[in-house]
Amino acid sequence: MAIVHAVKFILWLKVQLLLATWTVVIDTLSGNKKIDPCVVTYPLRVTSDWHITLFATSITITPGTMSLTIVDDDEENEQGDRHLIVHAVYGSKPDQVLADLQKMEEMLAPHVAAIAHDLSAAKVEYPAPKASSLGRKA
Repeated sequence: MAIVHAVKFILWLKVQLLLATWTVVIDTLSGNKKIDPCVVTYPLRVTSDWHITLFATSITITPGTMSLTIVDDDEENEQGDRHLIVHAVYGSKPDQVLADLQKMEEMLAPHVAAIAHDLSAAKVEYPAPKASSLGRKA
């Protein structure tokens, strides 16, 4: 069963990669830039390190998105909530970015669909902070 699920996830991810690549190519070639970045702090439901790594990697290989870091709510508590901070180039609708991340997490690990998930509590920085506001030179 695990092999069937892995194949299903890989095929689904390939489709997502093609769709995201197409969006970036059209945006680049048309000159009609739809770039409107946001940064979201996504509350993870997957808990194993390899699930988190695969999830973060799947996000990063998808054109237009990048996993920035993982944050633990309570580093003293091994059971503390973990969050993945994600930058989305096409983030004009942060709620949609969060919903897309939720879908990817559920495709990767279907068991998390049964876990309550309140995306309204997710932290959103929209528009994304500029490098100059982070104390760095652009």
